[in-house]
Amino acid sequence: MNCVELISRRAFVAAAAAGACALVRPAWAAGYPERIIKLIVPFAAGGPVDVMARLVAQHLSARLGQSVIVENRPGAGGTIASKLVAGAEPDGYTLLFASAGSLAISPSLYKNLGYDPIAAFAPVALVANHPQAMAVHPSVPVHSVKELIAYAKANPGTLNFGAAPGTPPQLMVELFCSLTGIKMVFVPYKGAAPALTDLLAGRTQLTMLSTAVIVPPILDGRLRPLAVSSTTRWHELPDVPTMAELGFADFPQGSWTALVAPAGTPAEVVSKLNAAVNEGLGSAELRGGLTRLGAEVKTDTPPQLGAMMADEIKKWAEVIRASGAAVN
Repeated sequence: MNCVELISRRAFVAAAAAGACALVRPAWAAGYPERIIKLIVPFAAGGPVDVMARLVAQHLSARLGQSVIVENRPGAGGTIASKLVAGAEPDGYTLLFASAGSLAISPSLYKNLGYDPIAAFAPVALVANHPQAMAVHPSVPVHSVKELIAYAKANPGTLNFGAAPGTPPQLMVELFCSLTGIKMVFVPYKGAAPALTDLLAGRTQLTMLSTAVIVPPILDGRLRPLAVSSTTRWHELPDVPTMAELGFADFPQGSWTALVAPAGTPAEVVSKLNAAVNEGLGSAELRGGLTRLGAEVKTDTPPQLGAMMADEIKKWAEVIRASGAAVN
């Protein structure tokens, strides 16, 4: 066999193998999932993102006929969990319950992320938006944002606020301080749940957290609300003004959550997951559960989610620049 014949034969074998793979992969995807799926959550158990992830996991388990287990990997503003999923096998069995903090904010806040927030992930499905509410412990002698600003200026550095580093709650308070010329001490936590626990105990004085987690203690009288970040007044807090009403034009409205997979995950698997999530978001059970947690349910296609994520990275980069926020 001469060189030309040998090269031709090898090319034929390679083409045949590629064709076989093209035939096999859809068949493999059609059988997905065949084992347990891990849904990685970048924050501590008990917080709003974790609770929403568990509701979504419960629906996916029922819809796909396989167990979907939630695994919490908190820390570093969601970058630990994000890096873990970015390096996982792109087979649809390791997913990330992403948020604005883990994918849109971290690129501008952390050096040497170890992953590209766009190139490292395959967008799957948007889940919800999450307005934030600013609240203080009742021991703080203020009843409005105006009074808070005056008190903070009269007592510089005596107020502190808690949040997970590199998340919308931290950045929104940092931006508020920058815009008003006040100073508060930032106390970092691994998630919303421990931050809220210490606020309720009076160990911190203020925070901005998702309505999903902060509204219940407000309604119970354990916290005093000052403002909400939503475009209109929050239905559960009709007497609490929006940041826009208070003169903070273009103030960030909050965060979002979405499902993403490692880049390279087969399109058929992404499509199957997207359909399953969107089906659940249209159901009374999942939609109702998320709404009761204070989330605004959203549905999207994978390309639409990808475009939104790219826009969010640009938006939060400007917020970080304006607020002067930094992490150690």
